[in-house]
Amino acid sequence: MDLRKLKTLIDLVSESNVSELEITEAEGKVRIVKGGTVVQQVLSPMAVPAATAMPMALASAPAAPVAGAAPAVAAPVGHTVKSPMVGTFYRSASPGAKPFVDVGSPIKEGDTVCIIEAMKILNEIEADKTGTITQILVENGQAVEFGQPLFVIE
Repeated sequence: MDLRKLKTLIDLVSESNVSELEITEAEGKVRIVKGGTVVQQVLSPMAVPAATAMPMALASAPAAPVAGAAPAVAAPVGHTVKSPMVGTFYRSASPGAKPFVDVGSPIKEGDTVCIIEAMKILNEIEADKTGTITQILVENGQAVEFGQPLFVIE
């Protein structure tokens, strides 16, 4: 299935009241589930040209670690502020504005630390603990998942 067609289907599901969509075509089958993390695309091996082979990774299991690969990064020390939703992470209220917080910023519980845009709605994310920001774990404009660590507070 064409990537543009797949993106259009995902957009249609996200903007509608449909919670799940499954489409079967000659070149394969696609299942999209709203509110979850399931996006599956199953294609027959003969129908996968080299240019569209990448979407197959969406349905595949994570690869096993490669021997000699860099060691896993240790978990951050301190309290982590996690994303309460899937969306796009923004450090400031507008592109030219000052970020809500920087590394070293003192914060109080309830202070806004970032914005996550989900379905064209800007959601202010508040600190759930008083302390100092020691790490910012996400880049501005990066897509984030539910439960993904965003900041470390000590």
